[in-house]
Amino acid sequence: MYTVLIVDDEPNVLEGVKRLLDWEKLGVGRIWTAKTSLEVMSHIIDWNPDICLVDVRIGNDMGYELIDCLSGLGIHSNYIMMSGYDDFHYVREALRCGALDYLLKPVGAEELEACIRKVIMEQLHGTLPEAEQKNGDPILKIEYEAMSPLIHKIVLMVAAEYGGHISLKIIADKFRMNSTYLGQIFIKETGMKFSEYLMCYRLCMAREQIVNSDEKIAVIAASVGYTNMNYFYQQFNQYYHTTPSEMRIRGSERN
Repeated sequence: MYTVLIVDDEPNVLEGVKRLLDWEKLGVGRIWTAKTSLEVMSHIIDWNPDICLVDVRIGNDMGYELIDCLSGLGIHSNYIMMSGYDDFHYVREALRCGALDYLLKPVGAEELEACIRKVIMEQLHGTLPEAEQKNGDPILKIEYEAMSPLIHKIVLMVAAEYGGHISLKIIADKFRMNSTYLGQIFIKETGMKFSEYLMCYRLCMAREQIVNSDEKIAVIAASVGYTNMNYFYQQFNQYYHTTPSEMRIRGSERN
């Protein structure tokens, strides 16, 4: 089980982030909170967190300065910066000190869960608990526990990063594998090309938002990784044999 530390000088934020996710489902067994840098420095060795969510401003202190201080003392963890400021300077400093991600407040549940999943898989080299693995992949219709460890990690990486820039080559580089060889393995075990799987997953996630929210179609398309709206409409229509707007109307009628 993993340990998470949340550092923020606002008590309501600490409590909100604690309640945001089903942490146990992600394999997190213990959550510590701290409101000051001094509190972190006093307890960090005892807490020994695997993942640290750190606010960019902690009272009069800066979160990236705290991370620098901990690293200088030889205390290492996986840091995720939280911030209410969409400021390039803060983003740059967060990355410089080794933060793995920079999340803007208010932090959403889906965004945070995807970030935590990514850290667990890529940095802690872990997998999700059995309780999570009972669920099946929405595209392949295969239970996660029935997949090989490699394919399981690939589909979880897609689930965590489908909204951004992800490709078979990027995944292959992370595994230090040849992308062509990895693609052949993916086809052999799933019956689909990786590019086809990624497209289907993105469209599936878009459909969920279209049916269950009032968000603009363009915003939804961008959130699932499409930068070209015409291309999104074309693929959506080919896959679902209807337009996003028509699907939204039908979804509202069923509800």
